[in-house]
Amino acid sequence: MVNVRAESAAVERVESAWNRMRYWAIAHAVDDFYQGLVPASIPFFVLERHYSYVGASGLALAATLGSALPQPLLGMLADRRRMPWMAPAGLALAGIGAGSAGLAPGYALVWVLLLLSGLGVAAFHPAAGRDARRDAGDSAAAMSLFAAGGSVGFFLAPALATPALDMLGVGATALFLPPAVLMGFVLWRYQRRRIQETAAAKVIGGHDRWAPFALLTAVEVARSTIFFGMNTFIALFWIKHLGASPAMGGAALTAFLVGGVLGTLSGGRLADRFGMVRTIQIGSAALIPASIAVRLAPSPLWGLPLAVLAGITANIPFAVLVKLGQDYLPTRPGTAAGVTLGLAVSAGGLFVPIFGALADGHGPQAAITAVCCLPILALTLAFFLPSPLPHNQKTVTSE
Repeated sequence: MVNVRAESAAVERVESAWNRMRYWAIAHAVDDFYQGLVPASIPFFVLERHYSYVGASGLALAATLGSALPQPLLGMLADRRRMPWMAPAGLALAGIGAGSAGLAPGYALVWVLLLLSGLGVAAFHPAAGRDARRDAGDSAAAMSLFAAGGSVGFFLAPALATPALDMLGVGATALFLPPAVLMGFVLWRYQRRRIQETAAAKVIGGHDRWAPFALLTAVEVARSTIFFGMNTFIALFWIKHLGASPAMGGAALTAFLVGGVLGTLSGGRLADRFGMVRTIQIGSAALIPASIAVRLAPSPLWGLPLAVLAGITANIPFAVLVKLGQDYLPTRPGTAAGVTLGLAVSAGGLFVPIFGALADGHGPQAAITAVCCLPILALTLAFFLPSPLPHNQKTVTSE
């Protein structure tokens, strides 16, 4: 009877978290779908428009510049002004830019549209991170639903877009315009309703702790570099080193990304039980043997569960880092989200060319070997993270 009651209470907590976070989880999935649509569409620009590899890299750079660099500034703006339209407008712009790119006639216009799509992503994350935390309260599990939405969207992009682009050409990006506009409208309606419900409340913040936040950002950059390294080279490792087919290489990447979603969700639950700092340390420590196991995978088939495990451990700290960053900067939740969800995550991609140079000289196994060293750095940094201050932020009701 006790077990039944405990299970029932757990189900109620999960349902309550989903009810609070469903708009943000779905919106994050839609927004990050367009982040995944850009790399999925670039090969088709090369094949159909005959862009050079340098030109293709330029398109990826446009989206990255637009999404990464402005996020801290937009986070500061979100902290200064309420602007409930910022997340819905950013989501819509992300979809309109990426969806219209395949219809643009020239390279310059394609580049500008992808830059605008990146700017939309940059506008969404700080404001959405701030308001998602408002709805999540102090629950890391609830916040993990928001973070996992982004992982789901990024995962679905190549799965849905590649068949359409293969059949219809690069102009098929336009098929993915409606979800952004529709979800942007739905999120705007939700934001207006939430403003009316919380109009009488005001938040009193605690003390901002910039030194721990800087250390946390370094941990997130290390985690992001591991994720980007695995994401970029795991399929090539399967094909070139393990002798797998391209389909099996794609399966390895899929297994890693699925593990990432599971890791994001499990990290929130672990944080609610063991604490945020301890969860970050657990994930970083578990990633050391998990990444080494991928490197030592005996065969493509037996390596698939190891890829799932690596994805889980790599993403256990993800949502926790976002929430802990906001606890370190309680008066600047938008800035914290802009850095942890945006700048630090994108910064990991800047180190991928180093892995590429290793792979060019010594094969993709050298890149995976280098990735295996980074969890040690993340774990070392995580041991210096302080716990958040108790009652660092509270909500009071105005008269």
